[in-house]
Amino acid sequence: MSNKSDGSGASRRRFLLVSAAGLATAPLARVAFAQGGEKVDENSPAAKALDYHHDASKVTNPKRKKDQFCHNCQFFQGKAQDQWGPCLVFPGKQVAGAGWCSSWLAKT
Repeated sequence: MSNKSDGSGASRRRFLLVSAAGLATAPLARVAFAQGGEKVDENSPAAKALDYHHDASKVTNPKRKKDQFCHNCQFFQGKAQDQWGPCLVFPGKQVAGAGWCSSWLAKT
């Protein structure tokens, strides 16, 4: 038997430590990304196709009900009181909490 150490134990420990640190900081990175995302451009093709408006009071779409806003939509990933937040319909972008689009779906 040999007592030679090939360093694999140290490499394994380092991998586990780096992995644990990455997992611990992942939620912080998600929040930072969500807060730093650019706002949806109302004139973009995607926004126009979904009749998105930053201000729901400017929506003329007959589908919109008075109590429908991005902040109470299932796709809105921010908190109800947030002025802007990430939206699953517009990945990597932020929508106005007071906004609306035709993809609106009630939070459950």
